Amino acid sequence: MPGKKIRDVSEVKTKNPLINGTFDEKAAREVMKMVKDKGIKIIDLKFNDLPGMWQHFSIPASELREMDDITRSIWVDGIGFDGSSIRGFQKIQESDMILIPDPQTAIIDPVCEVPTLSIICDIFDPLTRKPYTRDPRYIAKKAEKYLKNTGIADSVYFGPEAEFFIFNDVRFDQTENSGYYFIDSQEADWNTGRIENPNLGYKIRFKEGYFPVPPHDSLQDLRSKIILKMIEAGINVEVHHHEVATAGQCEIDMKFDKLTKMADSLILYKYIIKNMARKNNMVATFMPKPLFADNGSGMHCHQSLWKNGVNLFYDKKGYALISQTAKYYIGGLLKHANSLMALCAPTTNSYKRLVPGYEAPVNLVYSARNRSAAVRIPVYTDNPKSKRIEFRPPDPACNPYLAFSAMLMAGLDGIQNKIDPGEPLDVDLFELSEEELSKIATVPSSLRRAIDALEADYDYLLKGGVFTKDVIDIWLEYKRKREIDPVRMRPHPYEFYLYFDI
Repeated sequence: MPGKKIRDVSEVKTKNPLINGTFDEKAAREVMKMVKDKGIKIIDLKFNDLPGMWQHFSIPASELREMDDITRSIWVDGIGFDGSSIRGFQKIQESDMILIPDPQTAIIDPVCEVPTLSIICDIFDPLTRKPYTRDPRYIAKKAEKYLKNTGIADSVYFGPEAEFFIFNDVRFDQTENSGYYFIDSQEADWNTGRIENPNLGYKIRFKEGYFPVPPHDSLQDLRSKIILKMIEAGINVEVHHHEVATAGQCEIDMKFDKLTKMADSLILYKYIIKNMARKNNMVATFMPKPLFADNGSGMHCHQSLWKNGVNLFYDKKGYALISQTAKYYIGGLLKHANSLMALCAPTTNSYKRLVPGYEAPVNLVYSARNRSAAVRIPVYTDNPKSKRIEFRPPDPACNPYLAFSAMLMAGLDGIQNKIDPGEPLDVDLFELSEEELSKIATVPSSLRRAIDALEADYDYLLKGGVFTKDVIDIWLEYKRKREIDPVRMRPHPYEFYLYFDI
């Protein structure tokens, strides 16, 4: 394996520039004991690409060497991989990269049949021996460190509400002379007349999927199986239920946690949902808008700042019990919302969801209880520990390490510069006239506009070295060349309906 050989445990903490003082010997020893005690056969090493999907490779458990043989341990030296084959990472002439397992993330994989230990890894450059600037998890860690260095708070908590669809069938293709997709679900409204031998009815009407019991909610048992797997893997689950749309829209909510830990949990959450759906001969998707004429899938992000165990967002005399600090945080989110969308709603499909109607939070205002505002302040309870703000435009297609970090940086910029979010708007924004709506700023209407906004407004992300210019540059390049242009250049099936007979 690459890297300098370490002769003594004390050297790991003081001299090894690859680890840079973060090696947790106790946690690593506990992992080694787990491997023995649980009969683990395979070690699965996972890491994130820039767009936000887990990548992995596996090694025999015997390769996770004993801690007494630390001179050859992957906890110290790491294990190499080809960074040029990972989206958003290295060029071919600089492809060698190193993974260092984080022992605190080790869990028994909840979906593998062969006893497998799953470990999230951090990414390092083999030449500089420093953390890799484009490692999304490293960006999240830097965001939490920057928060502490500002003195504003010592902890930020995120609670994402990720929605998703579980379908029975999906087919899609795109060629030079054709393009289509086809989705099906046994509970979809469009199947009320299908011959199913027998069709038993109980389909969910469009926009009526919120909270009906079985048999309308056909996914109750599957979601229960999913959350049991999540709990087994260490995820704190609060609730699961059917969501508004027909055709298997669901939501499973996790208990809030600190930024990096929450991002780790969200990636694991998606992994479990996708694999459990597949094991039940179904398919799960976190695509924001797979269906026309019904609600898309968002990921409302609850967030709060704490210092010395005190919630900084609470004020018993404030509007909806929020503090001035929380208002400034909101001001930062609203000011930078256009550029934030490039990271929080990062797909061309995201903007099929972010349109007026369908409960889409496109209006850049804040309000208590109001789900038509971009920022909502929940008022379920007056408990100081529960006071938080909810940023509603993000969707589950985002990379949570990047999205959470960007939201924190925008909020901190609001606090540092005392950005006033203005007065709250406690009306149903969907019922306002066109003239009234024209006076309210909205999120971008396309990914192209969001990417352009990020290019014009990213200085707040660079504070404390949290994001680096190379990350911003590769994100802009990747989105334009790999997503925006390819979608823009292809004929859309509906264009044939509109224009073929011209």
